[in-house]
Amino acid sequence: MMQIKYTPDNEHYKDMRNDELLDNFSVDLFQEDEVNLFYTDLDRGVVGSVVPKSQELELKAYDELSADYFAQRREVGVINVGEKGTVIVDGDEFELENKDGLYIGRGSEKISFSSDSSDDPAEYYILSYPAHKDYPTKLVKKDDAVIQRAGSDEESNKRKIIKYILPGEVESCQLVMGMTILAEGSVWNTMQPHTHERRTEIYMYFDIEEGEKLFHWMGEPEEIRHLSLENKQAILSPSWSLHSGVGTRNYKFIWGMGGENQDFDDMDDIEKENLN
Repeated sequence: MMQIKYTPDNEHYKDMRNDELLDNFSVDLFQEDEVNLFYTDLDRGVVGSVVPKSQELELKAYDELSADYFAQRREVGVINVGEKGTVIVDGDEFELENKDGLYIGRGSEKISFSSDSSDDPAEYYILSYPAHKDYPTKLVKKDDAVIQRAGSDEESNKRKIIKYILPGEVESCQLVMGMTILAEGSVWNTMQPHTHERRTEIYMYFDIEEGEKLFHWMGEPEEIRHLSLENKQAILSPSWSLHSGVGTRNYKFIWGMGGENQDFDDMDDIEKENLN
């Protein structure tokens, strides 16, 4: 199933209630034995999930893409946030354990997903953008990804940034993708906040423990709004919007970007005193 998601502009969001913001900027994912996909007008990204509990599931040629097969004109990033499973790309099998990633290049005709156990299925998070060139499909084990440390205990934002798909490591047309893991005792992500007008970003928050909450900040610096999120919800972040968040305790999130460039550090920082 694929749904089209249109996002409001940088004026209309200011007049929205909390429930309207959630309806317009967040998506619910990870339904068992389903492929859940959302096509967004933000750089024509597709965000979604595949949870093959009792059967193998396939990415198909959805009408919304007007393509012969899903990756005919697209590249795809996959990160498994569940238990062990296998992704099959044109007959080649890639085993993904928890927090392993996979880049699938443009032109891959048949892409399917399975789990090793129906009791503890794999949970594949998917992000896709249009592509203009074929790059090879590549498995990225979590221990082989690029690691960056950031933040501090004093600022309550100590975190590990795991980069799966990025120039020089796993080549892609425009997709950049990774994961951030907050240390115990840290609750703030992406602090200080920033925007990047040259591309959009999508967050998917997970490992939010039962009974805990995550509050995602969005909007322009002088008109910040917040979204109250549950576990395994994704947030669509337009290029004009800052994207930051705070939890009642530590958590994890997957980030992914598409747009004009692939420069991870191309950010327009916002000073904290300018936040309102």
